[in-house]
Amino acid sequence: MAGHWHIGVIGGSGLYDGMGLEDAQEIAVNSPFGDPSGPVTTGTLAGVRFSFIPRHGKGHVLGPAEVNYRANIDVLKRCGVTDVLSISAIGSLREEFGPGHFVAVDQLIDHTTGRERSFFGRGLVGHVSLADPVCQRLSGLAAKAAAKAGATVHKGGCYIAIDGPQFSTRAESQLYRQWGADVIGMTAMPEARLAREAELPYAILAMVTDYDCWRPSEKGVEAADVLAVMHANADMAKRTLGKLAGLLATERKASPIDTALDGAFVTAEADRDPVALARLDAVARRFISLK
Repeated sequence: MAGHWHIGVIGGSGLYDGMGLEDAQEIAVNSPFGDPSGPVTTGTLAGVRFSFIPRHGKGHVLGPAEVNYRANIDVLKRCGVTDVLSISAIGSLREEFGPGHFVAVDQLIDHTTGRERSFFGRGLVGHVSLADPVCQRLSGLAAKAAAKAGATVHKGGCYIAIDGPQFSTRAESQLYRQWGADVIGMTAMPEARLAREAELPYAILAMVTDYDCWRPSEKGVEAADVLAVMHANADMAKRTLGKLAGLLATERKASPIDTALDGAFVTAEADRDPVALARLDAVARRFISLK
């Protein structure tokens, strides 16, 4: 169904000081999947509703493996967001993706371990398609907005997600290039998986902070260098969100991702666990309300 846009933004370092939202309100939202990274700040940009959550918590207190990705997606769904845009830092695995550039990622490799990767499981088993993990409509709009804000933007790129918190070894960096990865980060997975299960179109606009360590002449990645580039590009990211608001049509047309759960559940209806169903009152609200 058509309706109004409500963009959820999950932001990393550089956006913690806010997005310049009008009529901003900070609200605490509870999740049955545990504590989210922090409260949600909601407001408007150019008349479009935006809701922001800091991925690593206020002051960056959570490491990439400590983020409760399920809770973050769940609370954004509870806030009524229609689409989710991730703003994050990445290392480059390609010469043409230079520090300071933005990449609108279109594919993902999940090389993380031990993270909660699904809302579904015992009591209610579900399988969604993730062949194309990024919403091309939202990704295209975000790339166009970044270009309008003055950024150098690359449309498309394969993101490999690693656990961290350490940066890669040189051997690993070379291996990821052989796998076909273009950029590297620590947070896009399982975030993208969970957004799809929550029927939320998801896009990643990532800021290149370094060349990882695959180039023989390149020194190893240092956190201080990453943060310096992130902070230098924070204003660009904020301007991009303002440009994005201006690019959105007054009416949001339906996306196929809005109904990603159609046919996804394989557990017989009579055998579905009421406790599992209750936890999914937001994530699978549309589907469960029909039953």
